[in-house]
Amino acid sequence: MAVDTTTAAPSHPEGGDGGGEAVRPLLSGAPAEEEEEELDIRYAPYARRDAYGPMGRGPLSSAQVARLVLAGVVLLPLRLIAGMLLVVAYYLVCRVCTLFAGGVGEGRPRLQGLKREAVLRAGRVLSRAMLFVFGFYWIPVSDRSFPNAEDVPKDHSEELERPGAIVSNHVSYVDILYHMSASSPSFVAKNSVSKLPLIGLISKCLGCIFVQRESRCSDSKGVSGAVTERLHEVSQDENSSMMLLFPEGTTTNGDYLLPFKTGAFLARAPLQPVILRYPYRRFSPAWDSMDGFANYMEVVRLPVYYPSEQEKQDPTVYASNVRKLLATEGNLVLSNLGLAEKRVYHAALNGLLCQS
Repeated sequence: MAVDTTTAAPSHPEGGDGGGEAVRPLLSGAPAEEEEEELDIRYAPYARRDAYGPMGRGPLSSAQVARLVLAGVVLLPLRLIAGMLLVVAYYLVCRVCTLFAGGVGEGRPRLQGLKREAVLRAGRVLSRAMLFVFGFYWIPVSDRSFPNAEDVPKDHSEELERPGAIVSNHVSYVDILYHMSASSPSFVAKNSVSKLPLIGLISKCLGCIFVQRESRCSDSKGVSGAVTERLHEVSQDENSSMMLLFPEGTTTNGDYLLPFKTGAFLARAPLQPVILRYPYRRFSPAWDSMDGFANYMEVVRLPVYYPSEQEKQDPTVYASNVRKLLATEGNLVLSNLGLAEKRVYHAALNGLLCQS
């Protein structure tokens, strides 16, 4: 584990609502290339280092362009069609299993027995198939999910409490697909997701918590309360799916770990830490882009983390200790930046690229 000592630009700069103006005065007088390098240093967790370059607009060699054209003409349509067929197949499974089931209109179908098992199994199989379609042909998993007896607090030594959530670093939208293929968790989603064709019913069957993030009435306290309530439910009911939580709140380039929000830790429930890595040769999935042919992912499942009494009393300490564990085991650099700085960085880069 390493600690990032770079200094962030202000999250809420004076005289603006977050844009290139907040950063560029610090870099005035420098050529565009030097400005980009300075930005990459200041906002290292978000800097792009694959073949695409800044904001995906970097210069490409003729060979790379030819490779992209080939992938775009041949593989992209096939992958889109195959991906859509998999989504439709899962929707049909969910539609059949929710026939005559209660709770669909309320956002959480009440599925029991074989119907619930069919939804979960189909979700795992089809999610893995989707990963295969996207080029993740083999995913090595290092499973250290069984804790050593000496690592479990004494009050948990006789009967281990079920973890309420999976806590993972966040690198790509592919993260969710992997976790769905491994354990079919529920997760927090915008309320608009519940109304999407196909995806809406699927997310309801997974037991997602829907929040109106763009509304001032649905603040972080309300979301945290809903998550806490669900984590308590999961710990007490084996028929409830674990939640998938990304405490960083946004994605990084895969080399860093941002500060954790405490929402996942307020319930004082045990958590399942998981580390995702994306080794890449040309293109990194961290940027919503994937190589035209093969992609790579590595997974480390750590032992269930049982909070100490001190951690139960202070969710900030609990979050900090789990974050340090993930950083150490995943060889990730701790950074003090967050989503606000990410937006400033992207706005500044866009300003530079538009002028070049």
